[in-house]
Amino acid sequence: MSKLLIIEDDMDMGTLLKRFLTKNGFEVETVTNGKSGINAFAANQADLVLCDYRLGDMEGVEVLKKIKDIEPTVPFIIMTGYSDIRTAVNVMKVGAFDYLAKPLLPDETLQIIRRALAGGTQLANIVVDKGEKEEPVHAVNTASKPKLNPGKNDYVFGKSPQSAELLRQIELVAPTNYSVIIYGESGAGKEAIAQTIHRKSKRAKQPFIAMDCGAMSKELAGSELFGHEKGSFTGALATKIGHFELANGGTIFLDEIANLPYDVQSSLLRVVQERKVKRIGGSKEIPIDVRIIVASNENLNDAYKKGKFREDLYHRFNEFHLTVSALRERKEDILMYAKYFLAIANQELDKNVQGFTPEVEELFMRYPWYGNLREMKNVIRRSVLLTEGSFVEAKSLPFEISNYTRTTMAIDDPNEHVPMPQYQYQQPVATEKAPEPMLRDEKPDLKSVALGAEYDLIIKVLKEVNYNKSKAAKVLNIDRKTLYNKMKAYNM
Repeated sequence: MSKLLIIEDDMDMGTLLKRFLTKNGFEVETVTNGKSGINAFAANQADLVLCDYRLGDMEGVEVLKKIKDIEPTVPFIIMTGYSDIRTAVNVMKVGAFDYLAKPLLPDETLQIIRRALAGGTQLANIVVDKGEKEEPVHAVNTASKPKLNPGKNDYVFGKSPQSAELLRQIELVAPTNYSVIIYGESGAGKEAIAQTIHRKSKRAKQPFIAMDCGAMSKELAGSELFGHEKGSFTGALATKIGHFELANGGTIFLDEIANLPYDVQSSLLRVVQERKVKRIGGSKEIPIDVRIIVASNENLNDAYKKGKFREDLYHRFNEFHLTVSALRERKEDILMYAKYFLAIANQELDKNVQGFTPEVEELFMRYPWYGNLREMKNVIRRSVLLTEGSFVEAKSLPFEISNYTRTTMAIDDPNEHVPMPQYQYQQPVATEKAPEPMLRDEKPDLKSVALGAEYDLIIKVLKEVNYNKSKAAKVLNIDRKTLYNKMKAYNM
């Protein structure tokens, strides 16, 4: 029986989630704050952690880092509101397996938990038959679904000029032994591209070992990369073989390389130069033959100029580099990927949703997809789960997509590799009229004024707590049932 640890400051939510997961065969422990969660994991390591992003004493990313220091391989799932989607994506950069959007859906929650416990990947594993004739997405039928191959993790290439150029460069560099830097935003499929390079190389039958450098502390990174001897430090109860030794003869993929501690970069430089590795606490140098592929969402050329990354290590890696364009910059690919993820979701959920309405297609084309393919995959899986008819409708989409509008101004986010456009959200429009403010020439109506003020306050509090109804009820000092009744009365 798998042990799950739930870190959720909403006691009602934690209790409901524990009851649901226990009924589905899991052993569940719940705590209500980050510090208690870290202590509980240290005392009795769980097989998986579900953690709310917004806790009373700390944020989920802090809990993630501290738990990963204790056990780097434990699957960690963030629970968050859809209005925090970009935050969730950023947390995944530092080691979260996936995220669950509130309100939680039972089937989706179970699927992600089981996939994480089974050692699944974050991005879907499929291959598209390049000879397949494209059809409009809203005309998809079971005979025209992309061919799925869960045994492989090839990157799916679109039909945009950027995708065609990326494929051309991969075909060019794959047969060589060049080190490769892959640039791209989180969720763009950098690891899948690295695996595609490996599979098209002469090392294809040898190991492919991936490591997320963003999830490692300075102490653990050296041990994970190079291994250690028994007794070399406190807690080293047995000899450990590092990732470089495991990848010998094949390819090692170092994701988010810019986050690797500077001291560890120095040790890595020596390994790259001499092609020999020495375990921590050991004296023997072990020859290795490894191809190195690294990935970053930050330009390493800029990073070394700022003193964040070793210049000599950068030049060792920069024998060839690829850039994966953000999904929003490849409009021609959006509906193709949507069709692809629809086929995956139908297979996972044993459903037969035929496609998307024209309105949904238009929304997909307009939305900026800051989480790229990972975000689209999760959105479509969730929408297919909610769809009862033959086509995904706008009402099944997350609020942020169905009500998205984009400003014409663009800004540069210093934390991203590429410019990020501004975005804003529209609030939903009630189908029935909410209490309207009293006109000046009307007679005073105390009841109308009170109802209008109550409506405005509820909306304001819901926004502040990212539409978490349990938290909103606490702020308003009413119980959840009362809040639900008021929301129903105002048709929110």
